[in-house]
Amino acid sequence: MVSVCFYFQVHQPFRLRKDYSFFDIGSNHFYEDEEANREICNKVSAKCYIPANTMMLDLIREFQGDFRISYSITGTVIDQLRRYNPEVLDLFRELNETGCVEFINETYYHSLSFLFSRAEFRRQVDKHRQTMEELFGKTPQTFRNTELIYNNDLAAEIEDMGYKTILAEGANRILGWRTPNFVYQPAGTHKIKLLLKNYSLSDDIAFRFSNRDWNEWPLLSNTFADWLHAVRGNGETINLFMDYETFGEHQWEDTGVFDFFRDLPGKVLALSDFRFQTPAEVTAENNPIAKINAPDFVSWADLERDTSAWLGNDLQDSAIEYLYSLEEAVYLTGNPDLIEVWRRLQTSDHFYYMCTKWFSDGDVHKYFNPYESPHQAYITYMNVLNDLNEQIKHHSKSQL
Repeated sequence: MVSVCFYFQVHQPFRLRKDYSFFDIGSNHFYEDEEANREICNKVSAKCYIPANTMMLDLIREFQGDFRISYSITGTVIDQLRRYNPEVLDLFRELNETGCVEFINETYYHSLSFLFSRAEFRRQVDKHRQTMEELFGKTPQTFRNTELIYNNDLAAEIEDMGYKTILAEGANRILGWRTPNFVYQPAGTHKIKLLLKNYSLSDDIAFRFSNRDWNEWPLLSNTFADWLHAVRGNGETINLFMDYETFGEHQWEDTGVFDFFRDLPGKVLALSDFRFQTPAEVTAENNPIAKINAPDFVSWADLERDTSAWLGNDLQDSAIEYLYSLEEAVYLTGNPDLIEVWRRLQTSDHFYYMCTKWFSDGDVHKYFNPYESPHQAYITYMNVLNDLNEQIKHHSKSQL
């Protein structure tokens, strides 16, 4: 049988005040834009999270458990939902109770910590795992790193932490001639299994669905089901990974994306040798057919599918190096508020806003960027970081 494996990333960052200036350093320790965070969380909850969760619940009930999905919900969006929209978390709990949903582990703060501090990376993964256990009563068996950033070293680290499955982008440079539609094993590991995103089919929904210049527009559910069915005989799993905000936010309701998805499971299940499974279910039933070697980092971002959306230019590199240089000092304070601020500043979005490579995916970067320019994002971030550093120093002196 061929499995259709849907995985959705649910994430919102804590956005900083764009007006936090040099003159606030030393006198104003309120960094986050409370109004913007509330407004955006309320908007996305109304447009995406609530109607999408309701739709998924209806589909699970309609197909009596044959429709199955998975989510990774970042700690930063959980913190905001607890504050502004607890009814969304109630819907996720209701989804969990169906037994048809897998919740996946990641870094709590949606950070790039694996690239800069293995100790901090493990702390964040453990914190996220504990949160999943508290919210849903289950210990995650599957891991996905921030923005699907992945390489051999990450897979080995995650295997050492006891996980059975890891997700990654099915980038051409690591697949070569292979298809993403099988279970693989990361090079250098022994037990953990690897699921690779089928980016072509995933992006048909996540990015191309409402594009009227696309030669497949409008995309109908029976057409997409036919594309999935065409995999039969050349694959065991079709891994469709995308942002949950695809529903209602990136693809607005008037594009027909909800109607498309409501109609899709029936079309997929029309062939008896197709089924929906979660990542853990796919890897439990299928052995790896080969090892995948990924010595360099891949991600699901942009055309390059590397880390250049967050790292590589002078703004990004100086900001993140300064941030992680404070790790030892901030933990030595023992102050939970300062540690929490430092950890929220690790969220990858802050560095995404500083991206200057507009030439390939500029519209995507502009859509998600609340700043007028990467330089403005950098200045705001560095002002905040300088004030945090001053707070750390002041707290350390007061303890002497």
